[in-house]
Amino acid sequence: MSVLRLVLGDQLSDDLSALKDLNPDVDTVLMAEVRDEATYVRHHKQKLALVFAAMRNHAERLKERGVNVRYVRIDDADNSGSITGELARVLDNGAHEAVVMTECGEWRLAEHLAAFAEGAGLPVEIREDRRFISSHDRFRRWASGKSQLRMEFFYREMRRATGILMDGDQPEGGRWNYDAENRKKLAKGVTPPDRLRIPPNAVAREAMADVERLFGDHFGSLDGFGWATTAEEAEASLKHFLKDVLPSFGDWQDAMAEGQPWMWHGLISTSINLGLLDPLDVCKRAEAVYRAGKAPLNAVEGFIRQILGWREFVRGIYWLKAPEYRARNFLDADRKLPWFYWSGETDMACVADVVKTTRDNAYAHHIQRLMVTGNLALLLGVHPDQVDDWYMCVYADAYEWVEMPNTRGMALFADGGIVGSKPYAASGAYIDRMSDYCGACRYDVKSKSGDAACPFNRLYWGFLERNRGRLRDNVRLAMPYRTLEKFGEAKRKALAAEAEACRTLLGATPID
Repeated sequence: MSVLRLVLGDQLSDDLSALKDLNPDVDTVLMAEVRDEATYVRHHKQKLALVFAAMRNHAERLKERGVNVRYVRIDDADNSGSITGELARVLDNGAHEAVVMTECGEWRLAEHLAAFAEGAGLPVEIREDRRFISSHDRFRRWASGKSQLRMEFFYREMRRATGILMDGDQPEGGRWNYDAENRKKLAKGVTPPDRLRIPPNAVAREAMADVERLFGDHFGSLDGFGWATTAEEAEASLKHFLKDVLPSFGDWQDAMAEGQPWMWHGLISTSINLGLLDPLDVCKRAEAVYRAGKAPLNAVEGFIRQILGWREFVRGIYWLKAPEYRARNFLDADRKLPWFYWSGETDMACVADVVKTTRDNAYAHHIQRLMVTGNLALLLGVHPDQVDDWYMCVYADAYEWVEMPNTRGMALFADGGIVGSKPYAASGAYIDRMSDYCGACRYDVKSKSGDAACPFNRLYWGFLERNRGRLRDNVRLAMPYRTLEKFGEAKRKALAAEAEACRTLLGATPID
């Protein structure tokens, strides 16, 4: 029986479930670059070039194994523009008797593929994506009956299930979490290490040219492209991180510094999310570095927690709560995303630096995303849909299953506390503590009000006042709300007015 096997752009793994029983003598693998997937949000140019190049390289890898690959390029004359359209085009000739695919990662496309399967007129098998460490069923069973879903407790279950960083039935070192040791500001005289960036191979250069030609009006620059587009390149990036960077990752993972986009971060999320690296293997190899005495426990545990804990947790939340999760707006945020999120044209030094590195690299590390751009959007009251779209547009590792719980949940508290127990709202003091941004900024991080004051300060108390009815009973906000109450009604009104003026000044105006 001849089977058509679909491989999507983020399914570039040799052991993909859709290929498990492939017969190279009669089966065909379909891979397609389509406009629907390239433009449902206006993805960063580097994101598009990365996916196209990685797909093309993977197709050649399959062909070298003797697999018959039908590859549709973005500019092919007969390209239908959609995944389901390309499936239908292949099936028109009647040469295939069944379709096999691995479940996709985003609800939007899953709906399209489910509709296709229903009307295909031949058997369509959608298989589980076993490249994640936790299955959907495991996560649902863990979540069942719980009033609160907290990553920390899910992470512990995953540690026990995998045996990673375990000493019998106890966590290695006697503690599950070393986060308290991983919050250091970059010390004077400490310089982030030189990082391995992958020069674009011939296939990547061709993909970059295609993107510039066809999607030249999309956000971002291609000049700094340095992402792995093959499994071999991804392996080189991982080896470099484990050997030269991981030992200091823990200490400085929350630190930020002007003009230092990479710091000690892994830079492998793009490769994991594309399928070029296996997440469980990455965790085991990081653990092996610790077991060999080449990296401290706080560094290795902090890194593993991001993959085994956080990555698996947000994927579980996404599929547990979709599709209604996409409509959540607990704080009734109703403002536009300011233009400087795209242009970088702002006097806020921290925001300008993060937008610049985002534009140049399709990347910012997790604290920059959460505590600079995310925190500001929260304080401004930007509508979650606009924030979701921005994060999906600008980052090379962005897929809805990982991005939406991080933005709508973690950064914006739009889910009302499903992902995080409190809003991650912070004044300029946090940014000053964790970075060197404030020293040269036009705004005064020590001033609480007035045109010269840091906008994060001007917005913070107004945010709490604006959301008193929704947040004052949150136990993790008890202290700031006690302080707010002590201010008295007149001062609270003044703080609210100050914040409102700042929102308008920064361009966060009401959505029409």
